[in-house]
Amino acid sequence: MQSADILWVDLEMTGLDPVHDRILEVAAIATDWQFHELGTYEAAQHVDPALLDERFALGADFWDANPEARDALRAQNAGVARPSADIEDELIAFVQTHFAEGTRVLLGGNSIHQDRKFIAREWPRLDALLHYRMLDVSAFKVVFEGRFGQRFAKGNAHRALDDIRESIRELEFYVGQVSATA
Repeated sequence: MQSADILWVDLEMTGLDPVHDRILEVAAIATDWQFHELGTYEAAQHVDPALLDERFALGADFWDANPEARDALRAQNAGVARPSADIEDELIAFVQTHFAEGTRVLLGGNSIHQDRKFIAREWPRLDALLHYRMLDVSAFKVVFEGRFGQRFAKGNAHRALDDIRESIRELEFYVGQVSATA
């Protein structure tokens, strides 16, 4: 089996505060440098319903503007969501399956530094497998919008697997722009 080069991750959380908010949903895609999917993983992590209500209320501006995502995450939490430790174990197994043994795994995604804070807090054993460098698509976004006036049209589904695939397409768009001018 081919070893992957990038671990793309997207998290859906109750909010953006890594101290008080919690991960609700995770998607991970292992790719090579051509962004071919070599494996996918997704899961829902259980959050105490009282905390979920509290954090959604604090972020009401965002969640009220995205009611379909909010309601789907709430229903998922009440139904198929599982304990954090189980999900961390499965993510570690996913990494061990798709990445070369003994290498630090490159984490990729949009504004991935924020997701990394949650990973470090909630899944420290997974965090220990990750490289300190990250592939942050939002850095490309800043350069291409600021310097070239080019924008990638995002759908903003606010569901982890959809969002991470969109991040990969976004980076492919920017790389394609560079290739077209080379």
